[in-house]
Amino acid sequence: MHRRTARGALVIGVAAALALAGCSDKSSDSGSTDSTGTSGSSSASGLTIKPQVLLDSEGKEVESSSASEAADPAGDGNATCSNAVLAMAGALTGANAALGQNILMGAKLALDEHNKANPGCQVEMKQFDTEGDPQKATQVAGPITSDASIIGLLGPAFSGETNATGAQFNQAGLPFLTASATNPSLTEKGWTNFFRGLGNDNSQGAVVAKYLTGQLGAKKVCVIQDDTDYGVGLAKVVTENLGEAADAACSASVKSGQKDFSATVSQIKGEEPDAIWYSGYYAEAAPFVTQLREGGVTATFSSGDGTNDPEFVKQAGEAAKDTILTCPCVPGPEDFVTKYNALNGQYPGVYSVEGYDLTTIMLKAIDSGVTDRAGMLAFVKAYDGQGVGKRYQWNDKGELANALIEIYKVG
Repeated sequence: MHRRTARGALVIGVAAALALAGCSDKSSDSGSTDSTGTSGSSSASGLTIKPQVLLDSEGKEVESSSASEAADPAGDGNATCSNAVLAMAGALTGANAALGQNILMGAKLALDEHNKANPGCQVEMKQFDTEGDPQKATQVAGPITSDASIIGLLGPAFSGETNATGAQFNQAGLPFLTASATNPSLTEKGWTNFFRGLGNDNSQGAVVAKYLTGQLGAKKVCVIQDDTDYGVGLAKVVTENLGEAADAACSASVKSGQKDFSATVSQIKGEEPDAIWYSGYYAEAAPFVTQLREGGVTATFSSGDGTNDPEFVKQAGEAAKDTILTCPCVPGPEDFVTKYNALNGQYPGVYSVEGYDLTTIMLKAIDSGVTDRAGMLAFVKAYDGQGVGKRYQWNDKGELANALIEIYKVG
Protein backbone atom coordinates (compact mmCIF):
# COMPACT_ATOMS: atom_id res chain seq x y z
CA MET A 1 0.00 0.00 0.00
CA HIS A 2 1.26 3.47 -0.87
CA ARG A 3 2.15 5.48 2.24
CA ARG A 4 -0.51 8.12 1.53
CA THR A 5 -3.14 5.41 1.17
CA ALA A 6 -2.16 3.89 4.48
CA ARG A 7 -2.36 7.27 6.13
CA GLY A 8 -5.74 7.87 4.57
CA ALA A 9 -7.01 5.12 6.82
CA LEU A 10 -5.83 7.13 9.79
CA VAL A 11 -8.77 9.53 9.74
CA ILE A 12 -11.28 6.70 9.92
CA GLY A 13 -9.25 4.85 12.51
CA VAL A 14 -8.85 7.85 14.81
CA ALA A 15 -12.57 8.50 14.86
CA ALA A 16 -13.24 4.88 15.67
CA ALA A 17 -10.53 4.82 18.32
CA LEU A 18 -12.01 7.87 20.03
CA ALA A 19 -15.38 6.17 20.18
CA LEU A 20 -13.77 2.99 21.43
CA ALA A 21 -11.82 4.83 24.12
CA GLY A 22 -15.02 6.26 25.46
CA CYS A 23 -16.67 2.89 25.96
CA SER A 24 -13.82 0.43 26.40
CA ASP A 25 -13.72 -1.59 29.59
CA LYS A 26 -10.15 -2.76 28.99
CA SER A 27 -7.59 -2.05 31.67
CA SER A 28 -5.04 0.68 31.15
CA ASP A 29 -2.39 -2.01 30.73
CA SER A 30 -3.88 -2.93 27.37
CA GLY A 31 -4.04 0.58 25.95
CA SER A 32 -6.28 1.83 23.15
CA THR A 33 -4.82 2.22 19.70
CA ASP A 34 -5.88 3.33 16.27
CA SER A 35 -5.29 2.59 12.64
CA THR A 36 -1.73 3.79 12.27
CA GLY A 37 -0.36 0.65 13.82
CA THR A 38 1.63 2.67 16.31
CA SER A 39 -0.67 5.46 17.31
CA GLY A 40 -3.56 6.13 19.58
CA SER A 41 -5.71 8.72 21.25
CA SER A 42 -6.45 10.24 24.60
CA SER A 43 -10.13 10.52 25.42
CA ALA A 44 -9.36 13.60 27.51
CA SER A 45 -7.14 15.52 25.10
CA GLY A 46 -8.16 14.12 21.71
CA LEU A 47 -4.48 13.89 20.74
CA THR A 48 -3.17 11.08 18.53
CA ILE A 49 0.22 9.80 17.42
CA LYS A 50 0.37 10.43 13.68
CA PRO A 51 2.91 9.05 11.19
CA GLN A 52 4.91 11.78 9.45
CA VAL A 53 7.63 10.24 7.29
CA LEU A 54 9.36 6.90 6.72
CA LEU A 55 13.17 7.09 6.59
CA ASP A 56 15.92 4.66 5.71
CA SER A 57 19.08 4.17 7.77
CA GLU A 58 20.65 7.18 6.06
CA GLY A 59 17.76 9.42 7.03
CA LYS A 60 16.36 9.59 3.48
CA GLU A 61 12.61 9.43 2.88
CA VAL A 62 11.30 6.22 1.36
CA GLU A 63 7.89 4.94 0.36
CA SER A 64 6.17 2.26 2.43
CA SER A 65 6.24 -1.25 0.99
CA SER A 66 3.18 -2.59 -0.73
CA ALA A 67 1.26 -5.00 1.46
CA SER A 68 -0.37 -6.73 -1.51
CA GLU A 69 2.47 -9.25 -1.69
CA ALA A 70 2.60 -9.90 2.07
CA ALA A 71 2.78 -13.48 3.27
CA ASP A 72 -0.67 -14.80 4.21
CA PRO A 73 -0.81 -16.87 7.42
CA ALA A 74 -3.81 -18.72 6.02
CA GLY A 75 -1.70 -20.22 3.26
CA ASP A 76 -3.58 -22.45 0.83
CA GLY A 77 -5.76 -23.97 3.55
CA ASN A 78 -4.41 -27.48 2.99
CA ALA A 79 -1.77 -27.64 5.73
CA THR A 80 -1.62 -30.68 7.97
CA CYS A 81 0.19 -30.92 11.29
CA SER A 82 -0.20 -32.30 14.80
CA ASN A 83 0.79 -30.92 18.20
CA ALA A 84 2.21 -27.74 16.63
CA VAL A 85 3.09 -25.29 19.40
CA LEU A 86 4.67 -21.83 19.43
CA ALA A 87 5.21 -19.53 22.41
CA MET A 88 5.17 -15.82 23.14
CA ALA A 89 7.19 -14.21 25.96
CA GLY A 90 6.93 -10.58 26.98
CA ALA A 91 5.34 -8.02 29.29
CA LEU A 92 1.66 -8.97 29.40
CA THR A 93 1.09 -7.28 32.76
CA GLY A 94 2.91 -4.48 34.55
CA ALA A 95 3.72 -0.84 33.85
CA ASN A 96 4.61 -1.35 30.18
CA ALA A 97 2.22 -4.18 29.39
CA ALA A 98 0.65 -2.38 26.44
CA LEU A 99 3.81 -3.03 24.42
CA GLY A 100 3.71 -6.77 25.05
CA GLN A 101 -0.02 -6.96 24.49
CA ASN A 102 0.37 -5.27 21.11
CA ILE A 103 2.74 -8.02 20.00
CA LEU A 104 0.50 -10.77 21.37
CA MET A 105 -2.60 -9.41 19.66
CA GLY A 106 -0.74 -9.23 16.34
CA ALA A 107 0.27 -12.86 16.83
CA LYS A 108 -3.31 -13.82 17.72
CA LEU A 109 -4.55 -12.39 14.42
CA ALA A 110 -2.05 -14.45 12.43
CA LEU A 111 -2.99 -17.57 14.40
CA ASP A 112 -6.71 -16.91 13.98
CA GLU A 113 -6.38 -16.54 10.23
CA HIS A 114 -4.23 -19.65 9.96
CA ASN A 115 -6.32 -21.94 12.12
CA LYS A 116 -9.62 -20.93 10.54
CA ALA A 117 -8.25 -21.68 7.08
CA ASN A 118 -6.45 -24.91 7.99
CA PRO A 119 -8.67 -27.37 9.92
CA GLY A 120 -5.98 -30.02 9.51
CA CYS A 121 -3.32 -27.89 11.23
CA GLN A 122 -4.32 -26.19 14.45
CA VAL A 123 -1.37 -24.28 15.93
CA GLU A 124 -1.28 -23.29 19.60
CA MET A 125 0.66 -20.35 21.06
CA LYS A 126 1.52 -20.61 24.76
CA GLN A 127 1.84 -17.29 26.60
CA PHE A 128 4.53 -16.44 29.15
CA ASP A 129 4.34 -13.17 31.07
CA THR A 130 7.71 -11.58 31.92
CA GLU A 131 6.27 -8.25 33.10
CA GLY A 132 9.20 -6.76 31.16
CA ASP A 133 11.51 -7.71 34.04
CA PRO A 134 14.80 -9.53 33.21
CA GLN A 135 14.73 -11.48 36.46
CA LYS A 136 11.16 -12.64 35.93
CA ALA A 137 12.02 -13.49 32.34
CA THR A 138 14.68 -15.93 33.52
CA GLN A 139 12.01 -17.65 35.61
CA VAL A 140 9.87 -18.39 32.55
CA ALA A 141 12.79 -19.28 30.27
CA GLY A 142 13.13 -22.68 31.95
CA PRO A 143 9.53 -23.77 31.37
CA ILE A 144 9.77 -22.57 27.76
CA THR A 145 12.98 -24.38 26.87
CA SER A 146 12.04 -27.58 28.71
CA ASP A 147 8.75 -27.86 26.84
CA ALA A 148 9.83 -29.90 23.82
CA SER A 149 6.54 -29.17 22.05
CA ILE A 150 7.50 -25.50 21.65
CA ILE A 151 9.42 -25.18 18.38
CA GLY A 152 9.48 -21.39 17.98
CA LEU A 153 9.34 -18.37 20.29
CA LEU A 154 7.95 -14.91 19.60
CA GLY A 155 10.01 -12.78 21.97
CA PRO A 156 11.28 -11.86 24.40
CA ALA A 157 9.87 -8.37 23.96
CA PHE A 158 12.34 -6.09 25.79
CA SER A 159 16.11 -5.86 25.41
CA GLY A 160 16.88 -6.46 29.08
CA GLU A 161 14.89 -9.65 29.31
CA THR A 162 16.27 -10.85 25.98
CA ASN A 163 19.82 -10.27 27.22
CA ALA A 164 19.03 -12.20 30.40
CA THR A 165 17.52 -15.24 28.65
CA GLY A 166 19.10 -15.39 25.21
CA ALA A 167 21.93 -17.74 26.14
CA GLN A 168 19.42 -20.22 27.54
CA PHE A 169 17.25 -20.14 24.43
CA ASN A 170 20.34 -20.45 22.27
CA GLN A 171 21.61 -23.47 24.20
CA ALA A 172 18.21 -25.13 23.86
CA GLY A 173 18.29 -24.62 20.09
CA LEU A 174 15.00 -22.72 20.23
CA PRO A 175 14.60 -20.08 17.49
CA PHE A 176 13.51 -16.83 19.14
CA LEU A 177 12.19 -13.96 17.05
CA THR A 178 11.75 -10.60 18.76
CA ALA A 179 9.30 -8.00 17.53
CA SER A 180 10.71 -5.23 19.70
CA ALA A 181 14.08 -5.78 21.45
CA THR A 182 16.38 -3.24 19.81
CA ASN A 183 19.64 -3.10 21.82
CA PRO A 184 22.42 -3.57 19.22
CA SER A 185 24.53 -5.80 21.49
CA LEU A 186 21.98 -8.62 21.34
CA THR A 187 23.23 -9.76 17.94
CA GLU A 188 26.85 -9.68 19.14
CA LYS A 189 26.40 -12.46 21.71
CA GLY A 190 27.16 -15.30 19.34
CA TRP A 191 23.60 -16.62 19.45
CA THR A 192 22.83 -18.56 16.30
CA ASN A 193 19.05 -18.71 16.60
CA PHE A 194 18.10 -15.09 17.44
CA PHE A 195 16.28 -12.96 14.87
CA ARG A 196 15.33 -9.29 15.24
CA GLY A 197 12.15 -8.30 13.41
CA LEU A 198 12.98 -4.59 13.22
CA GLY A 199 15.95 -2.25 13.03
CA ASN A 200 18.21 -1.96 16.07
CA ASP A 201 19.07 1.14 18.08
CA ASN A 202 22.09 1.91 15.92
CA SER A 203 19.81 2.54 12.96
CA GLN A 204 17.15 4.30 15.04
CA GLY A 205 19.61 6.43 17.01
CA ALA A 206 21.47 7.64 13.95
CA VAL A 207 18.25 8.66 12.19
CA VAL A 208 16.96 10.35 15.36
CA ALA A 209 20.08 12.49 15.65
CA LYS A 210 19.92 13.51 11.99
CA TYR A 211 16.25 14.38 12.30
CA LEU A 212 16.66 16.48 15.45
CA THR A 213 19.62 18.49 14.15
CA GLY A 214 18.52 18.51 10.51
CA GLN A 215 14.76 18.77 10.00
CA LEU A 216 14.13 20.29 13.46
CA GLY A 217 17.28 22.42 13.49
CA ALA A 218 18.13 21.69 17.13
CA LYS A 219 21.49 23.12 18.20
CA LYS A 220 21.38 21.91 21.81
CA VAL A 221 19.82 18.60 22.86
CA CYS A 222 19.50 17.12 26.36
CA VAL A 223 19.68 13.32 26.29
CA ILE A 224 17.91 11.61 29.19
CA GLN A 225 18.01 7.84 29.67
CA ASP A 226 16.37 5.33 31.97
CA ASP A 227 18.26 2.43 33.57
CA THR A 228 17.12 -0.35 31.21
CA ASP A 229 19.33 -2.03 28.60
CA TYR A 230 17.10 -0.48 25.96
CA GLY A 231 17.25 3.05 27.34
CA VAL A 232 21.00 3.02 27.98
CA GLY A 233 21.84 1.55 24.58
CA LEU A 234 19.64 3.90 22.58
CA ALA A 235 20.82 6.97 24.50
CA LYS A 236 24.45 6.06 23.76
CA VAL A 237 23.83 5.87 20.02
CA VAL A 238 21.79 9.09 19.93
CA THR A 239 24.42 10.97 21.93
CA GLU A 240 27.25 9.78 19.71
CA ASN A 241 25.41 10.78 16.54
CA LEU A 242 24.35 14.16 17.92
CA GLY A 243 27.99 15.11 18.38
CA GLU A 244 28.40 18.67 19.61
CA ALA A 245 24.63 19.15 19.73
CA ALA A 246 24.44 16.77 22.72
CA ASP A 247 24.74 18.99 25.82
CA ALA A 248 26.58 17.07 28.52
CA ALA A 249 25.49 19.65 31.11
CA CYS A 250 21.90 18.46 30.88
CA SER A 251 22.35 14.77 30.18
CA ALA A 252 20.81 12.74 32.98
CA SER A 253 19.69 9.29 34.07
CA VAL A 254 16.36 8.32 35.63
CA LYS A 255 15.10 5.06 37.11
CA SER A 256 12.39 2.66 36.08
CA GLY A 257 9.31 3.40 38.17
CA GLN A 258 10.43 6.96 38.94
CA LYS A 259 7.61 9.49 39.21
CA ASP A 260 9.33 12.64 40.54
CA PHE A 261 11.52 14.28 37.91
CA SER A 262 11.82 17.72 39.52
CA ALA A 263 15.61 17.63 39.81
CA THR A 264 16.03 16.66 36.15
CA VAL A 265 13.49 19.27 35.07
CA SER A 266 15.45 21.99 36.91
CA GLN A 267 18.69 20.80 35.34
CA ILE A 268 17.19 20.92 31.85
CA LYS A 269 15.47 24.25 32.36
CA GLY A 270 18.77 25.89 33.32
CA GLU A 271 20.35 24.82 30.03
CA GLU A 272 17.50 26.08 27.80
CA PRO A 273 17.85 23.34 25.15
CA ASP A 274 16.13 23.27 21.78
CA ALA A 275 15.12 19.62 22.20
CA ILE A 276 15.06 16.79 24.71
CA TRP A 277 15.60 13.15 23.77
CA TYR A 278 14.22 10.60 26.24
CA SER A 279 15.43 7.00 26.01
CA GLY A 280 13.01 4.83 27.95
CA TYR A 281 9.43 3.65 28.20
CA TYR A 282 6.07 5.45 28.33
CA ALA A 283 5.46 4.70 32.02
CA GLU A 284 8.18 7.24 32.92
CA ALA A 285 8.01 9.40 29.79
CA ALA A 286 4.42 10.49 30.52
CA PRO A 287 5.02 11.98 34.00
CA PHE A 288 8.40 13.32 32.84
CA VAL A 289 7.00 15.37 29.95
CA THR A 290 4.11 16.50 32.17
CA GLN A 291 6.51 17.85 34.78
CA LEU A 292 8.68 19.46 32.08
CA ARG A 293 5.72 21.45 30.78
CA GLU A 294 4.53 22.31 34.29
CA GLY A 295 8.06 23.53 35.01
CA GLY A 296 8.05 25.88 32.04
CA VAL A 297 10.31 23.85 29.73
CA THR A 298 9.07 24.33 26.17
CA ALA A 299 11.82 22.49 24.26
CA THR A 300 10.68 19.82 21.79
CA PHE A 301 10.22 16.52 23.61
CA SER A 302 11.21 13.45 21.61
CA SER A 303 11.49 9.76 22.36
CA GLY A 304 11.68 6.34 20.72
CA ASP A 305 9.62 3.21 20.33
CA GLY A 306 9.43 2.51 24.06
CA THR A 307 7.31 5.66 24.43
CA ASN A 308 5.46 5.32 21.14
CA ASP A 309 2.22 3.93 22.55
CA PRO A 310 -1.27 5.39 23.14
CA GLU A 311 -0.71 4.99 26.88
CA PHE A 312 1.88 7.78 26.67
CA VAL A 313 -0.71 10.16 25.21
CA LYS A 314 -3.40 8.95 27.58
CA GLN A 315 -1.25 9.45 30.66
CA ALA A 316 0.46 12.69 29.60
CA GLY A 317 -2.62 14.39 28.14
CA GLU A 318 -2.03 17.88 26.71
CA ALA A 319 1.61 17.76 27.80
CA ALA A 320 2.21 15.19 25.04
CA LYS A 321 1.25 17.65 22.29
CA ASP A 322 3.90 18.07 19.57
CA THR A 323 6.06 15.25 20.96
CA ILE A 324 8.23 13.65 18.26
CA LEU A 325 8.30 9.84 18.46
CA THR A 326 10.27 7.36 16.41
CA CYS A 327 10.04 3.63 15.81
CA PRO A 328 11.85 1.01 13.71
CA CYS A 329 8.38 -0.48 13.31
CA VAL A 330 5.89 0.51 10.64
CA PRO A 331 2.15 1.34 10.51
CA GLY A 332 -0.32 -1.30 9.44
CA PRO A 333 -2.30 -0.93 6.20
CA GLU A 334 -6.07 -0.50 6.25
CA ASP A 335 -7.01 -4.15 5.72
CA PHE A 336 -4.73 -5.28 8.56
CA VAL A 337 -6.15 -2.60 10.84
CA THR A 338 -9.73 -3.67 10.15
CA LYS A 339 -9.05 -7.35 10.83
CA TYR A 340 -6.97 -6.63 13.93
CA ASN A 341 -9.69 -4.43 15.42
CA ALA A 342 -12.43 -6.96 14.65
CA LEU A 343 -10.56 -9.70 16.52
CA ASN A 344 -9.03 -7.76 19.41
CA GLY A 345 -11.56 -4.99 20.02
CA GLN A 346 -8.93 -2.27 19.64
CA TYR A 347 -6.61 -0.91 17.02
CA PRO A 348 -2.99 -1.95 16.41
CA GLY A 349 -0.24 -0.48 18.53
CA VAL A 350 3.52 -0.31 18.25
CA TYR A 351 4.96 -3.75 17.29
CA SER A 352 1.55 -5.22 16.39
CA VAL A 353 2.57 -5.53 12.75
CA GLU A 354 5.88 -7.16 13.69
CA GLY A 355 4.10 -9.60 16.00
CA TYR A 356 1.81 -10.58 13.15
CA ASP A 357 4.54 -10.90 10.54
CA LEU A 358 6.95 -12.93 12.69
CA THR A 359 4.17 -15.31 13.73
CA THR A 360 3.20 -15.67 10.08
CA ILE A 361 6.75 -16.71 9.20
CA MET A 362 6.74 -19.42 11.88
CA LEU A 363 3.31 -20.60 10.72
CA LYS A 364 4.60 -20.88 7.17
CA ALA A 365 7.42 -23.05 8.50
CA ILE A 366 4.94 -25.38 10.20
CA ASP A 367 2.79 -25.53 7.07
CA SER A 368 5.88 -26.50 5.06
CA GLY A 369 6.31 -29.58 7.26
CA VAL A 370 8.58 -28.29 10.02
CA THR A 371 8.03 -30.26 13.23
CA ASP A 372 11.01 -29.41 15.43
CA ARG A 373 13.31 -26.58 16.50
CA ALA A 374 16.07 -27.45 14.06
CA GLY A 375 13.64 -27.32 11.16
CA MET A 376 12.23 -24.00 12.34
CA LEU A 377 15.73 -22.55 12.62
CA ALA A 378 16.67 -23.64 9.10
CA PHE A 379 13.44 -22.20 7.70
CA VAL A 380 13.83 -18.79 9.35
CA LYS A 381 17.51 -18.51 8.42
CA ALA A 382 16.67 -19.03 4.76
CA TYR A 383 13.53 -16.90 4.78
CA ASP A 384 13.17 -14.00 2.36
CA GLY A 385 9.67 -12.62 1.99
CA GLN A 386 7.42 -9.61 2.15
CA GLY A 387 5.41 -9.01 5.31
CA VAL A 388 2.60 -6.59 6.06
CA GLY A 389 5.09 -4.03 7.28
CA LYS A 390 8.41 -4.75 5.61
CA ARG A 391 10.53 -7.37 3.89
CA TYR A 392 12.03 -10.01 6.18
CA GLN A 393 15.45 -11.42 5.41
CA TRP A 394 18.18 -11.81 8.02
CA ASN A 395 21.96 -11.76 7.93
CA ASP A 396 24.07 -14.32 9.76
CA LYS A 397 23.76 -12.35 13.02
CA GLY A 398 19.98 -12.16 12.93
CA GLU A 399 19.68 -8.53 11.82
CA LEU A 400 17.26 -7.48 9.09
CA ALA A 401 18.74 -6.62 5.71
CA ASN A 402 16.65 -3.43 5.58
CA ALA A 403 16.02 -1.19 8.60
CA LEU A 404 13.35 1.50 8.29
CA ILE A 405 12.45 4.19 10.82
CA GLU A 406 9.08 5.95 11.00
CA ILE A 407 8.82 9.45 12.47
CA TYR A 408 5.61 10.27 14.35
CA LYS A 409 4.19 13.40 15.94
CA VAL A 410 1.56 13.82 18.66
CA GLY A 411 -1.11 16.25 17.59
